[in-house]
Amino acid sequence: MKSKRLHQIVKTFLEYGLDELVPKHLLPWYVKLGKSALFWLRNKHKDKPKAVRFRLAIESLGPVFIKFGQMLSTRRDLLPDDFANELALLQDQVSPFDGETAKQIIIDAIGEETFNTSISNFELTPLASASIAQVHTATLLHEGVEKEIVIKVLRPDIESVIHADIEVMAYFAGFVAKWLSDGKRLRPKEVVNEYRKTILDELDLLREAANGIQLKRNFSQGHDYDRILYVPEVYSEFSHKNVLVMERIYGIGVGEVEQLKANNVDMQLLAERGVQVFFTQVFRDSFFHADMHPGNVFVNATNPDDPTWIAIDCGIVGTLNKEDKRYLAENFVAFFNRDYYKVAQLHVDSGWVPRSTNVDEFEFAIRTVCEPIFNKPLAEISFGQVLVSLFNTARRFNMEVQPQLVLLQKTLLYIEGLGRQLYPELDLWDTAKPFLEDWVKEQMGVKAVYKKVKDNLPFWNEKLPEIPDLVYDYLQAGKENHQAQQRLMVELNQQSQQSQKRIILSIIGGSFLISSGVMFTTHLIISGVLFAAAAIFLRQSLKK
Repeated sequence: MKSKRLHQIVKTFLEYGLDELVPKHLLPWYVKLGKSALFWLRNKHKDKPKAVRFRLAIESLGPVFIKFGQMLSTRRDLLPDDFANELALLQDQVSPFDGETAKQIIIDAIGEETFNTSISNFELTPLASASIAQVHTATLLHEGVEKEIVIKVLRPDIESVIHADIEVMAYFAGFVAKWLSDGKRLRPKEVVNEYRKTILDELDLLREAANGIQLKRNFSQGHDYDRILYVPEVYSEFSHKNVLVMERIYGIGVGEVEQLKANNVDMQLLAERGVQVFFTQVFRDSFFHADMHPGNVFVNATNPDDPTWIAIDCGIVGTLNKEDKRYLAENFVAFFNRDYYKVAQLHVDSGWVPRSTNVDEFEFAIRTVCEPIFNKPLAEISFGQVLVSLFNTARRFNMEVQPQLVLLQKTLLYIEGLGRQLYPELDLWDTAKPFLEDWVKEQMGVKAVYKKVKDNLPFWNEKLPEIPDLVYDYLQAGKENHQAQQRLMVELNQQSQQSQKRIILSIIGGSFLISSGVMFTTHLIISGVLFAAAAIFLRQSLKK
């Protein structure tokens, strides 16, 4: 299957003239010879730009490559703008597989009896069809109540197809890394490995179910921000690795701007809430939906003056640890204040760039990139592009790739793009700055100390009765350690004195032995006495 698929991919690449992407001087001699032969497949799309041909080739290779192209479109730090823009046009709509097959997959997963008693009105024609799975509508009898649901079903045999395609991608990545002039900067092997992890995670719908449940819980806690995002309910008792059952939602696609305007939705509020959704997920929860493209985001416009975002498809999520979260927040605030030295120092302190990095040079590089941006009106500044520029600059100083930051960058670009599409005058900086400043104060001020004490009170309360025993044990151990140290010091002192005596006796015995040897030929008796004395002293040194 791998060789057959490889042949198909090579054929597609040649028919779209993608061999032209490799500079001629880097091509091996046998490739150059092959290109001049009659059997070499010629470019059938010479009238189209290279970026367009690349996108069309990816699109024609099917679901796995389409998904890869979508992910690649977010890596603007790796691709030229024309290629990134073309790949962003890839749609996540592919031909569906047979509805009866989907129904049988569901029955095999949840059991025929459960299917017959709990699920009705199953629609064989899918509501939507994507790269890895498709979605069917149905009705679920749950706790005596009928509820409208959607059932997400993985494509049959998709896992074997994905593994085969990834192997081929890895092969081409090695070729690009070796022969393409920009191979090192593009890091094709790392990109394919990143894609491998992402897409294999998406093959486990139980993981997606758990992510959805967690995200819903995070936005169901009664906070002012919690009503700005709705996540459909997941029915985990009916879900399996290849089948996901969840609540059906009704909303307007966030990309359907004209429809939203026709419903008199407050577009400015909707755009600002998108920004709040992002920063709340990242900095409050450290758990963010990392695939918020237009196909996964809808709007509940029931109350146009109070619109709510709806997020589906939680297959890809990002997380940040406390250190990354704090450094990011401080980075953003420093950027708002144009404190480039602090930005540079934070990158060093966080370990994102080597400790040996010259902070002054790093600051100058960041200033060079960012000052021209800040000369524009705030409304014209792309927050996402600033982040991309920062990462690109840091990479010149050997910044290690941080997977969590790549997902963050991708998500921010999505959110900002959606926000500006909804409300072009959106000032993301102005919207985000108060949120970030308040968050930093909460994390580093009196509130942070109080919260930490409050969070640790149950633990301290549990350990409080043990404290007297722990103190006694500590003091007892300290006393015993002190006594043991004193004994050890006495022993060491005695051993030192004995060593000194052995050395002195050995020196005296050695001197007598040498003198005995010297006197042996002239004064035999004296020599004998000296030899006897040497033997006595050397024997005493050995006894000690």
